Amino acid sequence: MTEIRHNWTVEEILDIYNTPLLELIYKAQTIHREFNDAGEVQVSSLLSIKTGGCAEDCSYCPQSARYNTEVDVLKLMTVPEVMEAADKAKDRGVSRLCMGAAWREVRDNSDFDRVLEMVKGVNEKGLEVCCTLGMLTENQAQKLADAGLYAYNHNIDTSEDTYKKIITTRSYDDRLDTIKNVRKAKVSVCSGGIIGLGETTEDRVKMLQTLSSMEIHPESVPINALVPVAGTPLENQPLVPIWDMVRMIATTRIVIPKTVVRLSAGRTEMSLEGQALCFAAGANSIFAGDKLLTTPNPDFNADMEMFRLLGLTPRKAFKGETQPVSKIKEKEIESI
Repeated sequence: MTEIRHNWTVEEILDIYNTPLLELIYKAQTIHREFNDAGEVQVSSLLSIKTGGCAEDCSYCPQSARYNTEVDVLKLMTVPEVMEAADKAKDRGVSRLCMGAAWREVRDNSDFDRVLEMVKGVNEKGLEVCCTLGMLTENQAQKLADAGLYAYNHNIDTSEDTYKKIITTRSYDDRLDTIKNVRKAKVSVCSGGIIGLGETTEDRVKMLQTLSSMEIHPESVPINALVPVAGTPLENQPLVPIWDMVRMIATTRIVIPKTVVRLSAGRTEMSLEGQALCFAAGANSIFAGDKLLTTPNPDFNADMEMFRLLGLTPRKAFKGETQPVSKIKEKEIESI
């Protein structure tokens, strides 16, 4: 039985990352099969509920107000609009709806109240609901939990050293504090990063060391390949080689065995064969739909054809839980 560790060293993870590729994939697939159904992949949908105009200076992000990109600033969606999107996603077989808002932080105002209504509504449709809204206080995290939030995404992006070169408006500790607040509210954590920012292999390994050292490992770890966007400081970065994505996914699977490893941004540049290697290396989640917030994503039907060719099946919502009942309803039951 493979041991679940929280004390990986940078040197140990670096050795894993540099393992000969086919041997690395074999090791990752072996561990993947020990903890997960290797033929099952979670299908999530990512919805931008508030687009553009963000005050942050994340060098990779087209939604920053500091950069001249082609992203239009759109106000917060209405609850009915989100419910319609959730219905469409569920009809397609999506099990998790992730809602993203281009905010630096959550503020206690009418917009946050509207997001809480969105969370309640999506949860009651039997979908896992995830949000990525920026920094959260402990109290805000608890309000989201009470509304039925299943997961919160807050990526650490890269190593602490490289982070300082990519973002100056929010510290690495700010990121970690938000994750701690999410944990206190007993909401599952989705946290990973981006490769292709100009970081070194050691930076990638340090990011995984930070995630694997958490007292509770993130339940989901997205691995993104940078999608260079014109107008951002990283617009001229070269595309990430598929072999780097495979190595990163395999290494993540080995050091955080139980997590859902999410093959995220950058899939439009990957061949079917490249994506198949990522699944062989332990990836077991994708975002489906034609857009990831503001960047392109493969067509949904093309993804379903890929599933058919590779013999993959979509993972059901709330797998491992007794019933997909909202936390709101649970509280009602307890009070009877």
